[in-house]
Amino acid sequence: MAPLQHVYLLSDATGETAEKMASAALSQFREKQVRLLRFSNVRTKSQVYQALDDALEKGALVVYTMVNRELARLVRDECDALGLPAIDLLTPLLRKLAAFFGLSPKETPGLLHGVDEDYFRRIEAMEFTVKHDDGQETRHLPQADIVLVGVSRTSKTPLSIYLSHRGWKVANVPLVPGIEPPPELAEIDPGRVACLVIDPQRLVEIRAARMKHLGQDPRLAYADYARVEDEIRFSRAYFRRNPWVVIDVTGKAIEETANEVLVKLKMK
Repeated sequence: MAPLQHVYLLSDATGETAEKMASAALSQFREKQVRLLRFSNVRTKSQVYQALDDALEKGALVVYTMVNRELARLVRDECDALGLPAIDLLTPLLRKLAAFFGLSPKETPGLLHGVDEDYFRRIEAMEFTVKHDDGQETRHLPQADIVLVGVSRTSKTPLSIYLSHRGWKVANVPLVPGIEPPPELAEIDPGRVACLVIDPQRLVEIRAARMKHLGQDPRLAYADYARVEDEIRFSRAYFRRNPWVVIDVTGKAIEETANEVLVKLKMK
């Protein structure tokens, strides 16, 4: 069995970049037994000295991604002094980019990780929103950032999806006359609930178009004006009994309604 060898990864941020690159390169040497040790948020001289002393004891290869030039220089000089083999993954690229753009790098650690965090936050929000569309999993309503409530075809689903792409976990609950709304609605912070209403005639047109698209008779009760008017009246009465924000979506684009939701819920 091949002896265990060590690769030390030093970074003034998370070290994920160094680990991914080192792992990709090591995949070409599968016959070797290698242990990766990651040192994240290395931002002081004492942290550098401690990590390199340990690396020297293990006879390790040092791989580092230091955005801060002084720290990168310190790691390089210390490795030279200790006779440690070392690879600077970031400085050569930063120099080339600086020359290409005619700009100096910000030297702020963690910017890439910040982007990654935002990306994964939006993915999580989208997954939550899809799972909590149209009254699904109402037991999770307290976990939502925003809860949309309204009768059928008041743009709840497209509005939920749009907001989720901006990082908000959204659940939406349909209101149906004669069916009791889920009790979880009473448990959540009223400052996170937005109620959607629409002009009855416009709702009739939307529902009729939807039924026609599905190959159904648009004259059925679902798109009947009297029934639609009753639904809107029912929803407005229900909303008045609660301290919730009410938003009229008539004639508004999804983007406009989303902005109004965020403003009225004081999330923007």
